[in-house]
Amino acid sequence: MMSIYKYAVTGVCLLVVHIAAAQPADSVFAFSYFKGNGEDGLHLAYSYDGFEWTPLNGDRSFLKPELSKDRLMRDPCIIRGGDGRFHMVWTVSWTDQGIGYASSDDLVRWSPQQYIPVMAHEPDARNCWAPEVTYDPVHDFYLIYWATTIRGRFPETQIDADDGYNHRMYCVTTKDFKTFSDTRLLYDPKFNVIDATIVRQGAKWVMFLKDETREPAQKNLKVAYAERLEGPYSVASEPITGDYWAEGPTAMHINGEWVVYFDKYIEHQYGAVASKDLENWRDLSGRLEMPEGIRHGTIFKISHGELETLMNSGP
Repeated sequence: MMSIYKYAVTGVCLLVVHIAAAQPADSVFAFSYFKGNGEDGLHLAYSYDGFEWTPLNGDRSFLKPELSKDRLMRDPCIIRGGDGRFHMVWTVSWTDQGIGYASSDDLVRWSPQQYIPVMAHEPDARNCWAPEVTYDPVHDFYLIYWATTIRGRFPETQIDADDGYNHRMYCVTTKDFKTFSDTRLLYDPKFNVIDATIVRQGAKWVMFLKDETREPAQKNLKVAYAERLEGPYSVASEPITGDYWAEGPTAMHINGEWVVYFDKYIEHQYGAVASKDLENWRDLSGRLEMPEGIRHGTIFKISHGELETLMNSGP
């Protein structure tokens, strides 16, 4: 299924996780995020209902960034993998051609940070933004995907030929985070796209994504679908986030409906919309209580025991 490309592995928006409407008794919602420019690293918060969030560790960083010349940890995306471990990818720089990766058993003690040069083969690649990782439990592999602008690529949607960004979604697959498939184009919606995140819904995969079109400005979230995690994905839907300028989606199935959280980056606030059918959406932003300064995060699930470990790791 995969042609293996042996990257030398040396040296986190938008994730969506599908959780049954009836939460297991031993489960808590967790949220990974960054603050500022991502210079101080990984922040975590928890919630019992998905709407009232409390920062952990005194809202101090759980992991300091070490990779790239910029040493940033923006857009931290965390999932629980098929091996039971937590796997995280993140943006290491505004301009680098790779992403960061680390794993953990408890979200406190992390493996050495590794740099994955996913776009190093493209000398004109300008960036690797907001990587996400999704696990396919049926076929037992991980899809890592991110947004990149390659100079001269897709000129039909390039607004500024000299300096404007013109992103598409790219991806690799892996089973062990040591060897990776060749990088390939994952999604070209025929517009400037960033911040994709993918979740399983029944027999299909659902991608939430940001339309980053500058003129006329879109800056909203849309939905696309596929029968396989690795695509191909459908034409993007109409916007689901109304008049907000939205980015960094992450979603959770709560009480029988999808709740999509997003960064209202102009207002410096978080928002949320909900839907039972992924077509009709209502705004739940007024219910959210989020940590101050939270930016582009991922929602996932942990146990009460894991929450206790996180609480006891604080300052």
